[in-house]
Amino acid sequence: MTGAERGFGMPEFGRREALGVAGVAVCGVALAGCGGEQGAGKAVVPPGIKGKVIAGTADIPVGGGKVIHEWKIVVTQPTSGVYKAFTASCPHKGCAVASPENGVIPCPCHGSEFAADSGKCLKGPAKAPLAEFALKVDGDGIVIL
Repeated sequence: MTGAERGFGMPEFGRREALGVAGVAVCGVALAGCGGEQGAGKAVVPPGIKGKVIAGTADIPVGGGKVIHEWKIVVTQPTSGVYKAFTASCPHKGCAVASPENGVIPCPCHGSEFAADSGKCLKGPAKAPLAEFALKVDGDGIVIL
């Protein structure tokens, strides 16, 4: 006897219908996490990097910066003696950003641009800023906290 026949008013689902619904739910969750705008704020520190020198201060030009590909981090020096570190993955689709110049961090994939002093999105299609890493200068080295 089905649920409807017992007076519950609900149609009975077979194995195929249940698997189809579960498959649609899983696909929807997977797609939602892959192509959309990713969150920003404080970046999650990659394992093994905390407390390590990731760049020398002399390697980071004033008004520019450098992408540290090994750690997927972009380090900038927006003004003399001020250093910033952000994730090197564009929040739009996850493409690697290019080295900053003239205070701007460009994404070569779709043309987004970010401020080298704050990670703020200056030009889309990205809408979210680059997530920032806490850092300190230790002697001549830049260290992720």
